[in-house]
Amino acid sequence: MNRPRRHYPGFLSLLAILLTISGCALPPLVDRTESWSVPSDQTADTRLGRAIAPLALVHPGKSGVVMLENAHDAFAARVLLAEGAEATLDVQYYIWQYDITGTMLLDVLYRAAERGVRVRLLLDDNGISGLDETLAALDTHPNIEVRLFNPFVVRSPKWIGFLTSFSRLNHRMHNKSFTADNQATIIGGRNVADEYFGAGTGALFADLDVLAIGPVVSELSDDFDRYWSSASAYPAASILPVPTDTDLAGFVETARECSNSSEANRYVCAVAESEFLRNLLAGNLEYTWAPVSMVSDDPAKVLGKKPKNGSMSRQLAEAMGNPEHSITLVSPYFIPTKAGVEIFRSLEQQGIHVRVLTNSLEANDVAMVHAGYAKYRKPLLEAGVQLFELRKVPGEEPVERKLQDNLMGSSSSSLHAKTFAVDGKRLFVGSFNFDPRSVHINTELGFVIESPELTQMMESQFEEQARVTAYEVVLDESGDLQWIERNGGEEIRHSRDPGTGLFKRMLVSVFSFLPIEHLL
Repeated sequence: MNRPRRHYPGFLSLLAILLTISGCALPPLVDRTESWSVPSDQTADTRLGRAIAPLALVHPGKSGVVMLENAHDAFAARVLLAEGAEATLDVQYYIWQYDITGTMLLDVLYRAAERGVRVRLLLDDNGISGLDETLAALDTHPNIEVRLFNPFVVRSPKWIGFLTSFSRLNHRMHNKSFTADNQATIIGGRNVADEYFGAGTGALFADLDVLAIGPVVSELSDDFDRYWSSASAYPAASILPVPTDTDLAGFVETARECSNSSEANRYVCAVAESEFLRNLLAGNLEYTWAPVSMVSDDPAKVLGKKPKNGSMSRQLAEAMGNPEHSITLVSPYFIPTKAGVEIFRSLEQQGIHVRVLTNSLEANDVAMVHAGYAKYRKPLLEAGVQLFELRKVPGEEPVERKLQDNLMGSSSSSLHAKTFAVDGKRLFVGSFNFDPRSVHINTELGFVIESPELTQMMESQFEEQARVTAYEVVLDESGDLQWIERNGGEEIRHSRDPGTGLFKRMLVSVFSFLPIEHLL
């Protein structure tokens, strides 16, 4: 008996797409132009150079650092560096969104280029949704060059690329830096988007950046050059659609409309109230001077090549040294793995106290990552680790909200800062999450700061704020998890993840059984 022939138009269309894109390849890099950072001694006569040189001379061999905990301060610092630049701007980010702050910062870069500043913009291609036309247009400016790191060949929808090139595209450049005239730089955990700078009415990420001047800036610039000339950095013109003659003018008009919007004006007014901004403009900014070293992954990591100088995680371990008394760790995405739990257990057995702050389930923006962490809570507590999870109070704050100057942020924050302190002496700040993805898959960047003053400040802040803005996770007499919520003199104990519904907890439970820890 002959059966009727079935047609599968959807399947055939998908198959045609896959066959088409499987033949697509990244363009060759043979025609890529080369460029390098301008040595700091050649920018000593710029406005930034003249302001910084006298300070650096008084502190030979040390770098000056300012912690940028407040989101408005962090935005103002980037704008002022761009507006103060006279020679170069080297900018590197994992995510850049086309929202209020993203548009305003692109406009600041464009206006710097109009003044004659050379702008090099290196962006991870996974985090620039909706920006293809704008970036292509900016790349046509004679003083702006845009490169995309580890790009997708198919532009829309991008996820199709994962079907044929997952092993390559799964690796991302997670580094963040903003460097002006090779004289001053900002690195840390913040991407470029409203939620990192306290704009708009959505969620706020409590984050941490460092503004640095002095010798470490040249280290950072050399590292930028390494990424800029790496085998994964593609000129935007070879990847993005060809812009029209009016696209650049269209961006300028869009940026002006954005800057003149009521929402942007409210945000600018809020930023203008920043005490940091007033001190910076008045020349009264106080730097902490200390030995600072940069740690960074080799960009060849995304190609699966073994780095010549070791991975960043190994560099970081060596730079931080062997702890003797304490480790205080803050990480939004914390997945210690079994090996990590055993390391913490060994440290505790040696009398080295370990404290960890991460996101609670209600504050975590990635439930799958929380599932990778949740299964280690009991083993961590049994090992002696003191564990805190950041709380999140529902509700939106106005755009002109007052932001707290601490790692915990405002009451509706989600933790995004990545820092840890050792023995009250050494402090790390950067992009590195304590999870398998940061260790093995993505590239990362950070500073190790040998400053007892800043380290003890961070530890003291942790001590003061963790019990107020976070749940302390403990084991009860039966060995079950409890979350202690402290509100003034009141203490509330929860027997399950606070502030979450049954469905979300079940989803996390299901995720925890999936064999995906190495991808998180």
